[in-house]
Amino acid sequence: MQQRITLMGILNVTPDSFSDGGRWLSESALETRIEQLLAEGADIIDVGGESTRPFAEPVGVAEELRRVIPAIRKIRQRSKIPISVDTTKAAVAGEAIAAGATMINDISALRHDPAMIEVARSFAGPVIIMHMQGTPGDMQVAPRYGDVVAEINAFFTERIDWLEQNGVDRSRIIVDPGIGFGKTMEHNLAILRNIAAFRRHGCPVLIGHSRKSFLGQLLGVPTEERDWPTAMVSACCARQGADILRVHDVRNTGYAVRLAQILDCGGMAASCVG
Repeated sequence: MQQRITLMGILNVTPDSFSDGGRWLSESALETRIEQLLAEGADIIDVGGESTRPFAEPVGVAEELRRVIPAIRKIRQRSKIPISVDTTKAAVAGEAIAAGATMINDISALRHDPAMIEVARSFAGPVIIMHMQGTPGDMQVAPRYGDVVAEINAFFTERIDWLEQNGVDRSRIIVDPGIGFGKTMEHNLAILRNIAAFRRHGCPVLIGHSRKSFLGQLLGVPTEERDWPTAMVSACCARQGADILRVHDVRNTGYAVRLAQILDCGGMAASCVG
């Protein structure tokens, strides 16, 4: 029986995200993007109001709320689709859940804001924890690992244990190894070649590789031409055991994953990411 892959569509309501910053800020553009994600078959919409690209400047709580809450409300008015709020701030997560969000996606793995654990305990939905070496402001300065896969797994072990000790059941936790967050191209490729290794925790595995710079480094293509490379890598990730794929282009990612499953091209998975 083929694995059902969950497609998480990205909705950045930011002026400075690396690939689509500023595109969805007006009310009409935001509504167009929401309708596009729903029409393309997104299973989850991930709403983010603070760019986490390398060297990004932090955003205050009030501004982040001003960006994300209207977007969450607009999605909820149109659909019962699960909504993830991409934030490290407890106040934003709490208000987002009150507005209709059903998941927390915290790139700091609940390390940035001590109050985030209280929000996580206050509802019953999934909590995504991501691995990041450093912060968005410094993560790409000089990332170093002895064994990137082993070190990420050790991080997940520590974080999952901490969450369980603080009242968040393992069944609610999703792990994200953090492609591009404090990693070189070689680190990213090692992660993509070893996705099955992250399943040992008994948690769904999310991969967020969409349009990222390693694709540009590998293929020499600009950000706006990375959707099909993203879709190809998505197919490989699905064959290696990824559960959730966080992408900008939901439709083409869905096509690529379905074709890979129909053709049963698992044999190409080891070679198609480098």
